[in-house]
Amino acid sequence: MTIFPPGTCYTLENDQRRERIQREAALMSGGTKKPFDTASYLASDGPGRKIVHLKAKQLFFSQGSEADSVFYLQAGRAKLTVVSTRGKEATITLLAAGDFVGEESITAEGALRTATATATVACAALRIGRDQMLRVLHDEHAFAAFFLNFMLLRGIRTQADLIDQLFNSSERRLARILLLMADFGATGEVESLIPPVTQETLAEMIGTTRSRVSFFMNRFRKLGYITYNGRIRVNKSLLNMVLHDQLPEQNASRPALLDAPLSRA
Repeated sequence: MTIFPPGTCYTLENDQRRERIQREAALMSGGTKKPFDTASYLASDGPGRKIVHLKAKQLFFSQGSEADSVFYLQAGRAKLTVVSTRGKEATITLLAAGDFVGEESITAEGALRTATATATVACAALRIGRDQMLRVLHDEHAFAAFFLNFMLLRGIRTQADLIDQLFNSSERRLARILLLMADFGATGEVESLIPPVTQETLAEMIGTTRSRVSFFMNRFRKLGYITYNGRIRVNKSLLNMVLHDQLPEQNASRPALLDAPLSRA
């Protein structure tokens, strides 16, 4: 069973969709109010919001801290992790430009963070205070529609992740994660470098061991699905194999692992 929602993208690049939302918002207000510019709002400082810059490995927020703001990732990559009461850490999702994170802050005053958000590369983000986020959601229909669309897409992605964990093999889950990181289906690119990521992080995300990830990565490289030279480049052939249920596990004629393991880094 293949579960792969092609390239879910949350960026503001779809100008036609944004303009349509703005026109609808203007109609709802009787045409007297200037359309709200969501793109400009999320790209600039203002009352209750501030652009922040983070270095790789710097925290947006930590699990258990007060949830007092929402972040909109303007540039860079980040990850969301949780730690169990026994101290076991797991990466639950990767974040890209165009993602919101920390939305639990708008559920209730005094809410606590349920996870830790960490920059994996240098990031720029807009920090929106809780009160300001609630105000703009209430007053600006265009922004509310944009945020609702993001949350719906995230819910679909989360559901797909759960089904993937329940029904697919660890090899297929790894292929899906690599494709999502490369944004296949969203940009139309033939191939893409994925952000720096360790095999340990990939293992946490798909629920297996680092040694198994190394095994699968070398198999993918041998079959031409990825290339590796310090950074991992995902080739379109991997997308084709996933969509057509033709990964090596289902095709006995494919060659087995021959290469040495990839670096742990």
